Amino acid sequence: MKNGLNQKLINLVEFYNLIGVDFLSSNNPMSRKTKSLVDISSGTRLEKLNKLKKKLQNIKNCDLKKNANNLVFGDGNINSKIMIIGEGPGANEDAEGKPFVGRAGKLLDKMLLSIQLDRKKVYISNVVNYRPPENRKPSEKEIERYLPYLINHIEIINPKILVLLGSTALNSLIGNEIVISKARGKWVQKTIGSVKPWIIASFHPAFLMRQPEQKKLAWIDLKMIREKSKILKI
Repeated sequence: MKNGLNQKLINLVEFYNLIGVDFLSSNNPMSRKTKSLVDISSGTRLEKLNKLKKKLQNIKNCDLKKNANNLVFGDGNINSKIMIIGEGPGANEDAEGKPFVGRAGKLLDKMLLSIQLDRKKVYISNVVNYRPPENRKPSEKEIERYLPYLINHIEIINPKILVLLGSTALNSLIGNEIVISKARGKWVQKTIGSVKPWIIASFHPAFLMRQPEQKKLAWIDLKMIREKSKILKI
């Protein structure tokens, strides 16, 4: 049994080394360092984003890419200090190549407007950039595969506020130790790659459509984002 556990640990270390994640550098999932996919020390933000986008377009041996129509990279203001991370593209997003353009996206737009924000004032992306078949949740393997790209994406945007919508975004960047219902509505400042934004988790708009009674809690989170923006002078 002990030998079997040791071999599993060795395999796990080798896997993380393969995707460029040094998870032994910290016990905190958000402090994991990745080998930078794009040089963030030179070039404009747009040039860096285009390089990262090209790397995602050229990703190999990815079942998500094979079954998708379009890469769904990001949308909004690339110079914004507020970045929003969702789960993954749905059918509408896959068709248009933009995140949050379906029913959940329309609700997100209304949520942002309620605190005087819109897509011209924020930047939006997802944990994975190709649509999972049948709109299913991304698997752990798929999340791990795209994590270095996500971290690099956040580094390039360099937000002061990072909003994680739903459990997939929360678990990808924070860890699996806490559920979204317990994590939401709490600010934490953590290092992601080379940046250190203020982070808040909230419910995904798709969840709010299924559980509308939770919108009152999402409204609390939105007001917290509004107040933090004032404090940080965004």
